[in-house]
Amino acid sequence: MIFLNYNNFMKTLSLILIFFFLNGCNNPLLNSHGTIATEEYSLILISFIMMLFIIIPVIFMTIYFSLKYRSTNVNQIYKPNWCDSKKIEIVVWTIPIIIVSFLAFLSWSYTHKLDPKKSIVSLNNPIKIDAVALDWKWLFIYPDYNIATINEIMFPVNRPIVFRITSNSVMNAFFIPSLGSQIYAMPGMTTKLNLIANDVGKYKGISSNYSGHGFSNMKFTAISVLKNSTFLDWVKKVQASSIKLNTMKTFDIISIPNENYSIEYFSSVKKNLFNKIKNQYSIKHFILDENLSHEIVKKNFNMEK
Repeated sequence: MIFLNYNNFMKTLSLILIFFFLNGCNNPLLNSHGTIATEEYSLILISFIMMLFIIIPVIFMTIYFSLKYRSTNVNQIYKPNWCDSKKIEIVVWTIPIIIVSFLAFLSWSYTHKLDPKKSIVSLNNPIKIDAVALDWKWLFIYPDYNIATINEIMFPVNRPIVFRITSNSVMNAFFIPSLGSQIYAMPGMTTKLNLIANDVGKYKGISSNYSGHGFSNMKFTAISVLKNSTFLDWVKKVQASSIKLNTMKTFDIISIPNENYSIEYFSSVKKNLFNKIKNQYSIKHFILDENLSHEIVKKNFNMEK
């Protein structure tokens, strides 16, 4: 009976392991196409292997002790006066301390190495992209080219991308799994993210923080191209669009919540639009508005008198 239970347990464990490994075949987190994503993948892999040094012996000992010290095992010697073993104590404390210390050093090292604000060293000039989380779409502004897009960005391979990210609504999260580094988008604040693509391709960008009813459709496409000329042709294509984003009224229109917003191009953008979006939620802005309101109330009160 015990042997049959053991066989069933091993079959179940094998199926779980097979499902785990096959499930990760097309996982973008494990299919990196950028320097940052590759570093993050290696960190996950090293951490996983180190944890297996604890998990595998624990699983093995659980099965071994369950079989060895079962009640039907008449050959097992009962030792009621046994209290402790210095050898066992040394093993069960030393190994975890070494592993935890290594993981702590690894986390500290990679935290500084993969700091989202840290510039990526490259011979190519970086591309600046401002990202704004809307309900439920992403607005991207290229300040150096005075263009904007919704739900699509493009950049050449091996050229750093410097993102400035904020939100025009609730807190959100910007994430391109194949390139690495999720980071939050918060109203009234700017978060910075540096990424780079090493391969040509189309990568899925997502919102990885629940932000409302249309959250599941809040996706965008990140396209990396081989030649800079291909990127410049795309810029010209955007510049040829008849739609412009040069007033706050237009911005307010595209900010209206929409669950299925398609890709859209804007040939020109209002100057400092990103800062205006961010500052409307800043503390300083609220203070100025409050002071202005007090002045208006005071003025109206004096006029009534």
